[in-house]
Amino acid sequence: MEPDQWELVQNTNLRSAFYCTKAALPYMKETGQGRIILTSSITGPVTGDPGWSHYAASKAGQLGFMRTAALELAPHNITINAVLPGNVKTEALDDLGDGYLKKMGQMVPLGRLGAPREVASAVLFLASDEASYITGQQIVVDGGQVLPEGLEAPD
Repeated sequence: MEPDQWELVQNTNLRSAFYCTKAALPYMKETGQGRIILTSSITGPVTGDPGWSHYAASKAGQLGFMRTAALELAPHNITINAVLPGNVKTEALDDLGDGYLKKMGQMVPLGRLGAPREVASAVLFLASDEASYITGQQIVVDGGQVLPEGLEAPD
């Protein structure tokens, strides 16, 4: 890959997490509470994918940022956590074709791709009062995608 491709993905995924957090902090500190939820990925922190090192590095970097920020923000009653989606059926996958998407779904133990609302549910939980004692953590939302040891689709 070219350096400009690397920089674009780092800016989009990693730097944006820093700048958005930094922009929100004065308001959260003023109110004495806050929730920051990053959208990371299983690619990088848990798995790898050839040709995607820029993406994997940016998503893994988000988790390093999150853990240290959690320590810095906790005294202000601000939590920061991350959701790590697996393969989710979004418009970004539409060009892959139905056959490929079906095969992708078969590789997931639950037998299907995730829906955006399922990722949103995890985000909603982390933003809620029920998650007030959770900080510096990650929730994998992948239908069990990272669990199999082999590359074969489950029966």
